[in-house]
Amino acid sequence: MRLENCWFCSSTIYPGHGIQFVRNDAKIFRFCRSKCHKNFKMKRNPRKVKWTKAYRRLHGKDMTQDSTFEFERKRNRPERYDRNLTENTLKAIKKIDKVRVDREARHHAQRMKGKRAKEMKEAVKELEQSIHMVKAPAALQQEPSLTLPKIKVKVTQWQQQSEENLMEE
Repeated sequence: MRLENCWFCSSTIYPGHGIQFVRNDAKIFRFCRSKCHKNFKMKRNPRKVKWTKAYRRLHGKDMTQDSTFEFERKRNRPERYDRNLTENTLKAIKKIDKVRVDREARHHAQRMKGKRAKEMKEAVKELEQSIHMVKAPAALQQEPSLTLPKIKVKVTQWQQQSEENLMEE
């Protein structure tokens, strides 16, 4: 079973699926779905369309350079069948796949490392600003730990007199 890759989004195309476009110079373009085919006909660049694999790799969202990708390359040289070689190859494929999955998980964790702290800061800030929506005012008065700490500011004699004058008017 021959699996092809979509020219536009790089996803896998299974036999009997997708669209094939042959240009006048006999170059073959395979597309996984009509969405990719239409974008190709509109002459869109896959590196500028956010949902494609090319965009994700270019902007650091997916891994780009890894030794495990070397094993996925297409080889057109036929190999002579050997049972031991086939068995060893299948074992190696499983190991390589496990290594690639682990590295992808590590890459994703590295990308998301600072996100959790940032989300917590934003949540705390939003809670401080709108605590009155979460707790009733009576509960806030009974339990002062829920409110923001009060800051004591020294007021000079002159400021007190000016406030009194404003109150009288």
